[in-house]
Amino acid sequence: MRGIFSKRRMTLLVLVALVAVLPLVFPSGYYYRVAALVWISALAAVGLNILMGYAGQVSLGHAGFFGVGAYAVAIGPARLGLASWICILLGAAASGGIAWLVGRPILRLKGHYLAIGTLGFGVLIALVLTSEAKWTGGPDGTSVARLAVANMRISGPTAWYWISGFVLVFGAWLALNLEDSPAGRALRALHDSEIAAALGGIDVARHKLWAFVLAAVYASIAGSELALFDGFITPDTAGFLHSIELVAMVVLGGMGSVLGSVVGAALLTTLPQLLTVFVEYEQALLGLIIMLAMIFLRLGIVPGVQRMLARSAS
Repeated sequence: MRGIFSKRRMTLLVLVALVAVLPLVFPSGYYYRVAALVWISALAAVGLNILMGYAGQVSLGHAGFFGVGAYAVAIGPARLGLASWICILLGAAASGGIAWLVGRPILRLKGHYLAIGTLGFGVLIALVLTSEAKWTGGPDGTSVARLAVANMRISGPTAWYWISGFVLVFGAWLALNLEDSPAGRALRALHDSEIAAALGGIDVARHKLWAFVLAAVYASIAGSELALFDGFITPDTAGFLHSIELVAMVVLGGMGSVLGSVVGAALLTTLPQLLTVFVEYEQALLGLIIMLAMIFLRLGIVPGVQRMLARSAS
């Protein structure tokens, strides 16, 4: 028990230290923007890791919930006159409700059937956002009103760096506490074997569904943050490629590892920025780096490095 608690505490301390110390080495405001994008993507990846790493379920349409949250803060203030912070909560509630309704039939599927089912859901959300131009602006996207709290307009990369960093730490804290809770242990049990978990008295369907709902809420909040940060949003945020990117963040960083989700998000967000000097070979180099990481660190970067350090220590 002490080892689990120490692991949870150390993960949170590492995240808090990163958020607090990184601005000391930023040479310009551009780095605040990149780091804020990392924290936002990491929040969605942490939520997806609850579904994939804890519960062992695959989702190839998770960006759909990201898009719901993003368009909630775009449509709510512009069309309904609602405050942006209220729309964040409404978007999260809508995503959770949609996940509950959709997840009940989809999560009965297994393996590649489940992957295709979630993929179809993501495609459907992207199509709705693209076709309903009257509300969403269509494929060209729509502008998003800036977040305002107590008549104070919040904008700029520095402000959103701290907001997204705080939300990420809070989301990581919730995920780490879930991991050590009875519900978290039940999720890990069904991840290993649904049949064995059911024989042990675990309600498999209910636990998978709530993992799906929780992951959707994380993605929705991350989508709202990105929309408010950029001030503009397009249906691409709910597209298939974004869903694959989120899955890659989880797998690359390490399934079942909260810190791994952050590392995966950091790599896939910053590497394209670093590889721009290789204009013609940027995508090839990015793919090669991911391939090498998965070949030599099959468990993911963070669990793989932890295992190597444990072996060297022994």
